[in-house]
Amino acid sequence: MEKISAKEKSIRELLKDKRYLIDYYQREYKWQTKQVKELIEDLVECFLEDYDPEDSREKIANYSKYYLGAIIICEKDAQKYIIDGQQRLTTLTLLLIYLRNILKDEDQKAKLYSLVFSDVFGKKTYNIDVEERKPYLDELVKGNVPDINGVSESIENLIESYKEIPTFFPDDFDDKAFLYFSDWLIENVYLVEITTHVEEDAYKIFETMNDRGLSLTPIEMLKSYLLSRISDTNKRNEAAKVWREKVEALRRLGKNEDSEAFKAWMRGKFANSIREKKKDSKPLDFDRIGTEMHRWVKENEIIIGLKDSDDFYKFITKDVKFYSERYKELKEYSQKLTRGLESIYYLSYLGFTLQYPVLLASINIEDDDKNIKKKYQIVGDFLDIVFVRRLWNYKGIDYKNMQYICFNIIKEIRDKSLYDLGEILLRKLAEDKFNFAKNKNFKLISFRRFYVHYILARMTDFVEVESGLKSRFEEYIAKGPNRYEIEHIWSKNAFNELKGEFSSLSDFEEHRNKIGGLLILPKSFNASYGDLLYTEKLKHYFGQNLLAKSLHEDCYNHNPGFLNFIEKTGLPFKPYSKFGKKELEERQELYCQLADIIWSPKRIEKILKESF
Repeated sequence: MEKISAKEKSIRELLKDKRYLIDYYQREYKWQTKQVKELIEDLVECFLEDYDPEDSREKIANYSKYYLGAIIICEKDAQKYIIDGQQRLTTLTLLLIYLRNILKDEDQKAKLYSLVFSDVFGKKTYNIDVEERKPYLDELVKGNVPDINGVSESIENLIESYKEIPTFFPDDFDDKAFLYFSDWLIENVYLVEITTHVEEDAYKIFETMNDRGLSLTPIEMLKSYLLSRISDTNKRNEAAKVWREKVEALRRLGKNEDSEAFKAWMRGKFANSIREKKKDSKPLDFDRIGTEMHRWVKENEIIIGLKDSDDFYKFITKDVKFYSERYKELKEYSQKLTRGLESIYYLSYLGFTLQYPVLLASINIEDDDKNIKKKYQIVGDFLDIVFVRRLWNYKGIDYKNMQYICFNIIKEIRDKSLYDLGEILLRKLAEDKFNFAKNKNFKLISFRRFYVHYILARMTDFVEVESGLKSRFEEYIAKGPNRYEIEHIWSKNAFNELKGEFSSLSDFEEHRNKIGGLLILPKSFNASYGDLLYTEKLKHYFGQNLLAKSLHEDCYNHNPGFLNFIEKTGLPFKPYSKFGKKELEERQELYCQLADIIWSPKRIEKILKESF
């Protein structure tokens, strides 16, 4: 292997006026919501630990550094080729484009521009130079979101990732926060650039880093520590076998799932403190378990119950075995709709990883399978209700906001009986000041489009299932050319027809975006009929999902399942031959009542009633 170099570089140093190529067989952009969400929320969380709106911009230089790991570059033929790291660099490019588009500071916009483009022989090229991406990135740079109909999966992932970036920032991020964050991102976020001049050497480095690892992970260090405290050789060997089997099973779930499983378990069962919400506060149990689990365990042996060799042996052969299996079980529920445990799937779709420590906090080794599933059901439904209530009231649902909520829940429900668990969570919902009646004007906001689509998908699916039809939720949230999109019942052209009911165009737009004026329909429908007036497309709604079909009078004829659903719930469904301001307000009230039924504490009451 020829000489290689490794240098720590800020994003600015790495990308300013640089041009990286990617070999044709590596050009697919594969990251989706989960990976993009994790990266951006981790960056935002680190930034917010130091951010103070009263700080001058110069103080950002003293904010904490964030390391994004290593990338591998092969320099050949006077060109730089990315061997490993293109997913991260491409995502960072999308983030830089987004920040450039929303910032108002022209100097900062120009600075970000130089990290997205480079000038090669007088020609502007993207710093991550892939010809297929160029026309789509050109549109994103202009502030447009290109149509993805018929594009490759790689381009679809690229555009969808960009569209979702705004949803991963806290709601209270203002212009100043975005400006400071952009400074911090390009100056305080670092990667290690490993460079070689021989492609074969680059791939050897890649294999070493990804197969064997350059250093022990916290999980591996925890394993070494725990096993070293078992004095009996036979018991140590038995514990090592259990550890290997369970950790390998977790790793088969995906990259870092072993770490995520242990983090969720230990936070759920042992964390008694969390970093305070103020500047310069120190990381405590909840935080340290996430970053230095092995050290935290070593310092907290007594709290965990590790006193002698037998305790360490039982900890691995019983606790590690039990909770790793339960985590694996939860991940399976998160990937497939399972009757009674649908909330775990829904929360996973939303990227709500904090559900796992809360779910694991509620169970213990003495619980039988039936009891465990009942607890999962109650906790999952509780979190589902809390999450959507906060969405409906425009409250923060990002990681930083939700971790404090979840931590406080964890401490209250840890190891409680099924009955006590239910009573605690019902009390918390009764005390919760956010509900659907509190915000009767819930509407579509651009940076929460993903969540509004989700709520509409849940509503549509609920109405259909309760009317005796098969669930189509997964169809409604699927991506791809046949995906569903949010449909405005009023087209943009409807203002001319309805302007007598509104004081201004902005007043019309305000009402048009209310959830009562929205549906989800196939993309092909929107393309064909979306611009028509209501009276022209009403007949076409009748051929769509039941929530859309309910606007048409024929939906109320020879439809016993739907009519029984209306009678049972008392929901004010009715058809509309015309759809003006009054009709939209009625439909808005219907949706509010529908949400109140779907996300009702009665779900938990029903489980408790059936269990006792």
